[in-house]
Amino acid sequence: MSFPIPFVIAQAAPAQPAGGGISMIIMIVVLFGLMYFMMIRPQMKRQKEHTALLAALAKGDEVVTNGGIAGRVDELGDTFITVEIAANVKVKVQKSAVTQVLPKGSLKSV
Repeated sequence: MSFPIPFVIAQAAPAQPAGGGISMIIMIVVLFGLMYFMMIRPQMKRQKEHTALLAALAKGDEVVTNGGIAGRVDELGDTFITVEIAANVKVKVQKSAVTQVLPKGSLKSV
């Protein structure tokens, strides 16, 4: 009784298709393009919006910092702003710490 196992072992491995390396490169490029449009581009858009928000700050604007402090801008500098959070209570914070500008009249107690 003979078994076909020696014939299976003796067979040569099938040849690789000719375009195997090119398809891998194309897949990597497609994945990088997908990552760019899903992650990098939206982050750049948010950064541009935040830069425009900081450039448009003016004295009297009502802002919220990333620490949750809400107040009215009292003084503007190049890197720091002074925010009045209560009557005669002023806090100096970095300009980049401002996360949003509130509509006028949002803070009535300041």
